[in-house]
Amino acid sequence: MKEVLIKILQFLGLAFWVEIVTDNPRCTYYFGPFFDEKEAVAAQGGYIEDIENEGAQGISVKIQRCKPNNLTIFEEDLGEQALDFSNPVRGFSRQAS
Repeated sequence: MKEVLIKILQFLGLAFWVEIVTDNPRCTYYFGPFFDEKEAVAAQGGYIEDIENEGAQGISVKIQRCKPNNLTIFEEDLGEQALDFSNPVRGFSRQAS
C-alpha cells in the first residue's frame, strides 16, 4: 500500500527526495522518492557515504519535495549535460552472444 502512495506523491510532485550537490566533480544527484521527510533523512547517510567513497568533495545535502526529471546532472565547462537513469536499460545495445 505504501508503494502506491509513494507513486501517487511522486506523480503529484509531493514525494520527498534527497538532493546532493558536489563541488568536485560539479554534480547534482537525486535519491528517492520517499514517503516522508523522516525516511529521506534516515537514508541520506548511505548516499553521502557512497559519494564520498567516489572521491567527491564539497558535498551539500538538501531534503525537499520535488519531481526531478534527471537523477544525475553533470555540469561541464561547456554547459550542463543531464543523464536520465530512470530507465536503467536505456543506452545499452543488444549484442549477439
